[in-house]
Amino acid sequence: MAPTVAPRAAGTVVCLVAMAVAAAGQVDQAAAPRPVGSIAGKVEQRDSPAPEPGPRISDLGMSPRRDPPTRRRSVVYVETAPHGAFEDAGAARASLDQKDEAFVPYVLPIAVGTTVDFPNRDRTYHNVFSLSRTRSFDLGRYARGQSKAVRFDRPGVVRVFCDIHSHMSAYILVFAHRFFAATDAEGRYRIDGMPPGAYELNLWTDGSVRETRVVRVPESGGPVEADFVVR
Repeated sequence: MAPTVAPRAAGTVVCLVAMAVAAAGQVDQAAAPRPVGSIAGKVEQRDSPAPEPGPRISDLGMSPRRDPPTRRRSVVYVETAPHGAFEDAGAARASLDQKDEAFVPYVLPIAVGTTVDFPNRDRTYHNVFSLSRTRSFDLGRYARGQSKAVRFDRPGVVRVFCDIHSHMSAYILVFAHRFFAATDAEGRYRIDGMPPGAYELNLWTDGSVRETRVVRVPESGGPVEADFVVR
């Protein structure tokens, strides 16, 4: 004979079952990944090149200046990162080469906590240093085939020079988030993993922010296009 359940006990059982179902639904909803999008586009360089500087006495007898092939590349980044962007993504490494008496790339965007290697690929000695408040350092002189490294733990702009070759310079842009991208050889960039929302998007080229605009990633995610022209 099947046991009988008192009305009050039966109501309690039904209530507990409903609560369990609701909790399961909340867990499933929380576990579902939120849609993300991307911001991509092209940066077109239309500004006229800077005039060639005149010769200086200090340059006499030295090899001619060589601009790195990456000098006209840009960095596109969001001003304020979305929620969760400051989570530690683990140790990362990047490289700023010394080649043909130039730093390559001319601009290197990295996230906070990244260690940058400075390999010397030239036949001459180099001495990499920076007096920037974000991260100052002096690596001393070292020969071809050697490399030294610096870790960057604060966001900001770091200007890099060579104490031996005055014409050598580069920028390291240190971000407190990962929502940035450098343009490639064709001027294209892409920032992935953007949660839905409105963002202030900045275009940085050769030492300064050239343009700022607001872009919106839709709730459904997906790609957003944002092209720039540097005049």
